[in-house]
Amino acid sequence: MSPQIPTLDIRRLDTDRDAFVAELGAAYREWGFAGIRGHGIPAAQIDASYEAFKRFFALPEDAKRKYHVPGGGGARGYTPFGVETAKGAQYSDLKEFWHVGREIPRDSKYADVMPPNLWPEEIPEFREQAYGLYQALDQLGSRVLSALALHIGLAETYFVDKTDSGNSILRPIHYPPITTDDIPNERAGAHEDINLITLLVGASAEGLEVRSRKGEWVPFTADADTIVVNIGDMLQRLTNHVYPSTTHRVVNPPGEKARQPRYSTPFFLHPNPDFVIDVLPSTITPENPSRYPEPITAQGYLEERLREIKLK
Repeated sequence: MSPQIPTLDIRRLDTDRDAFVAELGAAYREWGFAGIRGHGIPAAQIDASYEAFKRFFALPEDAKRKYHVPGGGGARGYTPFGVETAKGAQYSDLKEFWHVGREIPRDSKYADVMPPNLWPEEIPEFREQAYGLYQALDQLGSRVLSALALHIGLAETYFVDKTDSGNSILRPIHYPPITTDDIPNERAGAHEDINLITLLVGASAEGLEVRSRKGEWVPFTADADTIVVNIGDMLQRLTNHVYPSTTHRVVNPPGEKARQPRYSTPFFLHPNPDFVIDVLPSTITPENPSRYPEPITAQGYLEERLREIKLK
């Protein structure tokens, strides 16, 4: 049998907490990935969000480019096709995307690194749909983090005041149809995520593959009611690799399926910009000594990584 990435029902966090925390922790220690169902985000809300996103990506190129911020590192608004490049990759990814960030008071201490959102005036419902999904995924991510905190011996509330102003991003992505058979690059090249955890809405479209500990590429096409949640590099660093940030990619589908567009929407959950990523003492053991003697702020780490993937 081929290996399988587990899918768990997060409602068990309330009804069968200890067993759920143990199973979720084991899934992340092995895979860095898990499917989460029972998340409570209505299918109708997700569908309405996708309709708004598809309407935006269907706009003429010059209309979309009005919302591109040169020098903004893709932090807000539109990033055109062929810009983002996986770390170390020769070719850029086959995608265009939009970034929605947290709405914060403009007198916030984080205002200099968390700019205001842009909203496409051509799609009036875009703002409500995108930010509603942002908030729903932010809440779900907090529940996942509370379970992971329990699994490594921290208080259930450990992450609450470290992510309440997190520089998190909702990224609606459009992978256009592939019209020739000789394209050398993948829709999204092999990479790891930068943030604490990523919640992916739309993993029911095939193409996502996860690299196992043995180096095999394992397809992970989730059921429509399942949100895929994976560990990012910040949480890997914080937990001294107890939770691995696993390499993954989006491959080009075979045959006629490649002629179809693909849409997906990851939510990258980040800590507050001034959170110091320093290895948790509970994750340091004689068998797993600290791999990161030097702490770094979340914002410093983010900027370092954005330069590597050519967004900054």
